[in-house]
Amino acid sequence: MGLKAMDKTQLLSKMAMGDGHGESSPYFDGWKAYDENPFHPTDNPNGVIQMGLAENQLTSDLVEDWILNNPEASICTPEGIIDFRAIANFQDYHGLAEFRNAVAKFMGRTRGNRIKFDPDRIVMSGGATGAHEVTAFCLADPGEAFLVPIPYYPGFDRDLRWRTGVQLVPVMCDSSNNFMLTKEALEDAYEKARENNIRVKGLLITNPSNPLGTIMDRKTLRTVVSFINEKRIHLVCDEIYAATVFSHPGFISIAEILEEETDIECDRNLVHIVYSLSKDMGFPGFRVGIIYSYNDAVVNCARKMSSFGLVSTQTQYLLASMLNDDEFVERFLAESAKRLSQRFMVFTGGLAKVGIKCLQSNAGLFVWMDLRHLLKTPTLDSEMELWKVIIHEVKINVSPGSSFHCTEPGWFRVCYANMDDMAVQIALQRIRTFVLQNKEVVVSKKKLCWHSNLRLSLKTRRFDDIMMSPHSPLPQSPMVKATN
Repeated sequence: MGLKAMDKTQLLSKMAMGDGHGESSPYFDGWKAYDENPFHPTDNPNGVIQMGLAENQLTSDLVEDWILNNPEASICTPEGIIDFRAIANFQDYHGLAEFRNAVAKFMGRTRGNRIKFDPDRIVMSGGATGAHEVTAFCLADPGEAFLVPIPYYPGFDRDLRWRTGVQLVPVMCDSSNNFMLTKEALEDAYEKARENNIRVKGLLITNPSNPLGTIMDRKTLRTVVSFINEKRIHLVCDEIYAATVFSHPGFISIAEILEEETDIECDRNLVHIVYSLSKDMGFPGFRVGIIYSYNDAVVNCARKMSSFGLVSTQTQYLLASMLNDDEFVERFLAESAKRLSQRFMVFTGGLAKVGIKCLQSNAGLFVWMDLRHLLKTPTLDSEMELWKVIIHEVKINVSPGSSFHCTEPGWFRVCYANMDDMAVQIALQRIRTFVLQNKEVVVSKKKLCWHSNLRLSLKTRRFDDIMMSPHSPLPQSPMVKATN
């Protein structure tokens, strides 16, 4: 290394030189593969289909129609320009009162109006990413830890750990009980942390779950509340998928447990909710994150920290008007649930036709797909081998379970709400063709004297050739036919 390069290295911080952001995960590698070769129905029909992005685009038309019919809600239109100066010049850590009121009302609405939220406890942040980091800063010091049930969202390694120095301790959950969280698993993780001289400051749960798409029942939530009170640790509830529940049973917020389960001890100062509009409303680009804490000190500290990631007043102004439109919100939530349910049935039904099962779920924008039967061996190495085939040959970006810290090889998260109907059908056709071709390989291997022992190899014929061939084992979609 030359002197100049050495000097440059020494000038940077450990954070700048490290990999604490977590981008080395296959979760992010899949995104890079998509970015390098994105699918487009006409410009790039053989590109990678993005099924690693938990985004809800199924209701964009409803929002677009509302905006067209309410131009005064934006300060950047002739109808709304009268408020431009006041909104553009004004910024306060608390946020616009009408915005906080509207968000509190919307949070109650997405929980069936069974509970009410106090607007004065709502703290803004730049998306759920910022909300989680601010919460971690408020609750723990570097080296201290949060318990987190696995599998969990890979971004937590970045959001809670990277800049805060906080540790994450996994709570073991597995398929034997559909990955449900148990008291025994919580106790075991807590004791192991103590044995390693790690001070546990809190428990982080995601409800509905990412990546499982499941919801926690009342019994589990009661167990969680009893556990954190007994240990005197904090509870952070990520509820950003609250309104993505599309079938029974319904979602139960931790706020309902605090209000209704009066027979169990509960110190509200230990409970904090992270929310955003990225998933429920499909607004990830608006960067609207919310911290709702029952602890006055946390609210005060988080509000001061929010100066590093405020939501623009222009966005607050627009959303306040939209979320206060009761008729629109009611219609939006109902239609969103209906469309998510329909897409879920189409996608899981398509997978079932070729023998692929998914964990039973009723929420989120994804399924937890079981490909254990396709692994060469029941190991994480085989999972990564399979994942690489899916990315590079089948050309679908799905996320392997190991990137969610799942210890059972063969599970994959697949997102289905960030694309149109045609893209879903093309993705399903690619999956079907891959599975059927793999069966042909297994049956014919001895007859054809193939020397490869890779069960999932497609080396003899590239997947593109199989898909585009008129002899493909499945009927071709109109989109595929158009490219012949």
